[in-house]
Amino acid sequence: MAKKKAKKGAPEGTKLIASNKAARRNYAIDDTLEAGIVLLGSEVKSMREAQVQLADAYARIRDGEAWLEGVHVAPYTFAIGFGAHDPDRSRKLLLHKDEIRRLKARVDQERVSIVPTSLYFRDGKVKVELGVGKGRAKADKRQAIVERDTKREMEREMRRYAKGG
Repeated sequence: MAKKKAKKGAPEGTKLIASNKAARRNYAIDDTLEAGIVLLGSEVKSMREAQVQLADAYARIRDGEAWLEGVHVAPYTFAIGFGAHDPDRSRKLLLHKDEIRRLKARVDQERVSIVPTSLYFRDGKVKVELGVGKGRAKADKRQAIVERDTKREMEREMRRYAKGG
């Protein structure tokens, strides 16, 4: 049986729930890491329906624990009473103590931000990919766009040259 190809932005063997394209545009991301996330049952159901927004999300280290803030998970339609959840609550991230200490040190010393770049299912569990990097100024964003377009144009020309045309 052939493996399904993962959507762009999700690691191989996963199902993408949501991606944060603005994070790559607004931050110069140096490093990424994968973390688990503590969820309620109705949140998982909403994520299966891709009812998630990562636009203004960020991660924070508080009291030796990593927390995901600003993620909006829409309430599950069929969750009634106690099954419903707060859509904008803070959600605990599951990382090793060493990883949390390393992240905290980088945030304090290098003044970097931790932003979620994608949310996906891996082996039935929800994972979040965190990007660690510095925020970009408006001019830096423009420069990055120019560099990306130039690189794309060069690759296009190389393919045309390789075809012999």
